[in-house]
Amino acid sequence: MNPLLNRNIYLIKEHVGMFKASNNFDIFNPENGSQLMTCREPNLGFFTKLFRFTEYKRMTPFQVIISDNQGNKIISVKRGFTVFRSDVEIFDKNDKLIGVFKQKFFSFGGKFEIHDANDRHLCTLQGKWTGWDFKFSKANKELAHVSKKWAGIGKEFFTSADNYVLEIFNHVPQDDALRPLILASVMCIDMVFKE
Repeated sequence: MNPLLNRNIYLIKEHVGMFKASNNFDIFNPENGSQLMTCREPNLGFFTKLFRFTEYKRMTPFQVIISDNQGNKIISVKRGFTVFRSDVEIFDKNDKLIGVFKQKFFSFGGKFEIHDANDRHLCTLQGKWTGWDFKFSKANKELAHVSKKWAGIGKEFFTSADNYVLEIFNHVPQDDALRPLILASVMCIDMVFKE
């Protein structure tokens, strides 16, 4: 597993723009502002770009590639065209399936069940309908948290509404198979629930 996935805190900054069709993010160390990874959507087709500027944006397919600063792929996040429910696939650097996120119907704030490649349930990602606050949990134990609020070291890097922090708690072991899935799911929050 890439050592960048063993960190516990990440600052994710979305690229914003008036006529932005693709979903692009940068991932930073919030303690010093150094960039750790990039998340890019490099292969958008013409019709997907076109529909990204309509009310059907949430239905469009996506493939986001998370890479290190040298351009080496770490993981990729992929979803096909969807109408009612999003199932998102996560692949490792060798394009091997490592997990699937299954969106749940009728959940306030958004909810994903996170499964491994063998369809075993690993944890749940649940949002609050009152704001941008998401928790990863299993058996009532919180594993990680995503929020637009950050009061720790490096708060000066946290300046816009398009930034958020992922905190993976210490009881998720280093090199655990859940770590890349937690990071990948942060991209899904923005593209599936919040667009």
